[in-house]
Amino acid sequence: MGNFFENINSTGNLGQSKREIIFCIRQKMTKYGFAVCYACTRGQAKEAAAVLFRDKSKVVEIDLDRIRPNPSQPRRTFHEEELLGLSQSIRENGLLQPLLVRKTGDGFELIAGERRLRACRIAGLKTAACLISDCSPDQSAVMAMTENIQRSNLELFEEAEGIRRLIERWHVTQEEAASRLGKSQSAVANKLRLLRFSESERERIVSSGLSERHARALLRLEDQRLREKALSFVIEKKLNVRQTEEYVEKLLSGDKNTNQKKTPVIKDVRIFLNTISHAIATMKQSGISAQTLQSETEEYIECVVRIPKTQAYAGGSQKPA
Repeated sequence: MGNFFENINSTGNLGQSKREIIFCIRQKMTKYGFAVCYACTRGQAKEAAAVLFRDKSKVVEIDLDRIRPNPSQPRRTFHEEELLGLSQSIRENGLLQPLLVRKTGDGFELIAGERRLRACRIAGLKTAACLISDCSPDQSAVMAMTENIQRSNLELFEEAEGIRRLIERWHVTQEEAASRLGKSQSAVANKLRLLRFSESERERIVSSGLSERHARALLRLEDQRLREKALSFVIEKKLNVRQTEEYVEKLLSGDKNTNQKKTPVIKDVRIFLNTISHAIATMKQSGISAQTLQSETEEYIECVVRIPKTQAYAGGSQKPA
């Protein structure tokens, strides 16, 4: 599309009439959609684009101060380096893609283009080209979500949180939400399962660059403490998805190689009493006249072992200081 932009932007210098330029733009509409309306940024091409969209009066320059963020914006993370790079591009080439907004009271609500809006402000722009939509608040929420999904640049949990908010706002089932977002019901269900991670787990998954498949494998561990240990192991060893799935499977099956040793719990005190009795019997067989005295109350069992001193330190062993 870059070459197309260059061709359109240069038409104003070729002496073409507005009619010819409009015809050129219309030929590209099927392939590029409304993108052509912001490809024409100077010369006669800019004026021609205004003529093309004059009937609907959709594309206008709007003061940035009048545009407020979309409350349904699924993106929560904006990387400073990317914004600085985008702002530099806007300074040099202008805003190639207009912001998508809708009218609200005496201002406008952003539907799509939060990164571009932030970059425009960093670049020092006062106004920006905007495409005004007549959509409802619910439609705005859907468009904000789908625009980010189609770009495939939302983080795992941003997309999951966005879907959850849409479901709560619409009061619809996962299946209905999936239909509106153009996704399968299973895909939506898998996204929502990611919200079972704690906030700290989410931060570690994102910062370490683990994929959604890594996360879904770890979710098989329902115990959070075990899951956090597994997450640390996966990050430390830099396991790929297949290795992570195998590691989780071993944890679930109690494989000895996972170092997840369980401490045996013995609740029958008779086992310990028998152990003491066995020790006394062994001492007697060795010629030591040891004895054990056992008494029992309502609260406890008392066991006393008596060994004659003359035999306790026989054989050259020393008395304790």
